[in-house]
Amino acid sequence: MSRATPFYCPYCGDEDLTPEAEPAGAWKCQSCQRVFAVRLIGLALGGNERR
Repeated sequence: MSRATPFYCPYCGDEDLTPEAEPAGAWKCQSCQRVFAVRLIGLALGGNERR
């Protein structure tokens, strides 16, 4: 399974990211030292909004 590469850290905005072994699919920001993961929850289809 391949992982999508994030373009920047969601916390500080830096672009110097490296893959982390644990947890699976995680990335480490070399600037702020945070480890994060991005995952797809699902697709939002038009006309199915909750009110």
